[in-house]
Amino acid sequence: MDWLVYPLRDSLVWLFENTLEPLGNNPNTLFLFLMLGGATFWMFKQHQLNKKADADPEQIK
Repeated sequence: MDWLVYPLRDSLVWLFENTLEPLGNNPNTLFLFLMLGGATFWMFKQHQLNKKADADPEQIK
């Protein structure tokens, strides 16, 4: 089983050391702003849909 585990471990260590460590905190910042933008879009869209639902008297509530 070592023939499978050790190369997998070595490749994951290499991937971490050569991609995540040099990037530092930048991926966290990117995901934070992406989630904030998505939440803002969702709030505006929900507001539009709520106004549309309030204007429709035939809607079942």
